Amino acid sequence: MDNVDGALTWRQSGFAGKVYELHRGETLVGTLRFQNAFGSRATAEIEGARWTFKRMGFLRTRVTIRPADSQDDLAIFRNNTWTGGGTLEFPDGAAYRANTNFWHTQFEFVDQRDCPLVRYHMEQALTKLNGGIEVLPAAAQLPERPWLMMLGWYLAVMMHSDDASAATVAAASV
Repeated sequence: MDNVDGALTWRQSGFAGKVYELHRGETLVGTLRFQNAFGSRATAEIEGARWTFKRMGFLRTRVTIRPADSQDDLAIFRNNTWTGGGTLEFPDGAAYRANTNFWHTQFEFVDQRDCPLVRYHMEQALTKLNGGIEVLPAAAQLPERPWLMMLGWYLAVMMHSDDASAATVAAASV
């Protein structure tokens, strides 16, 4: 799939479900499905392949990236709670940095040379999250490109969920 040339959009399926569909125009090209509405385990599918993402930890969260039906990590994303974003670490020592803006409406992965790989734009509402994804030329030939595209949206969903929870707690304490 040549994702660099086409506009890709993420759409949340259903009202409160945690199922997201990746579209090129009206064509469905991938899905991200959470196991349940309150959990962090999700299965991503694109280009005929499947992976699982699962967030673990509390203050120093991390996300495992695994082929579906495997216990072997392809990579681990370590969240940086204090500055936003984080680091995607590979077993061979390579790493990509993830950055987000203050409002959590933009998110991107960059390589070791700060070259952008994949960029996400989120359109947030209280219960829904939609957005766009831009796969930049530097990512076109990366073997991890398919799951990297999916992981970024998984992280966007988790940020949105965390932000909504924080807003609920703040409103309840007023």
